[in-house]
Amino acid sequence: MIEIEYIVRDRRGVERLRTADKKAAEAYDRILENAERLADWLRAGSVLPTLPDEDLETLTVHLAGHAREVELILKGKSVESKPDARPESSPEIRPEPKPTEPAPLKAVKV
Repeated sequence: MIEIEYIVRDRRGVERLRTADKKAAEAYDRILENAERLADWLRAGSVLPTLPDEDLETLTVHLAGHAREVELILKGKSVESKPDARPESSPEIRPEPKPTEPAPLKAVKV
């Protein structure tokens, strides 16, 4: 059996997602790219200058992952928000595995 695994890394090379689902990997890669653009834009505008980089990253990944809701809010429309709501296109985001803990793999039949 052949297993294909997709690994999404941020621009620093840190592994952010490991999955067998190509569509989920591409969607999360787009979220990370948009989050990086948002972070660059916020830094360039000196918005929240005292916000630590980790918090800025958390904020921008959240905003990028909920782009549809953000767009509706900016258009002045209300958004029904659920506490643990995740956009459909956003894959399940798992915390990075510890170096000694192997990341879970999914088998894909080809």
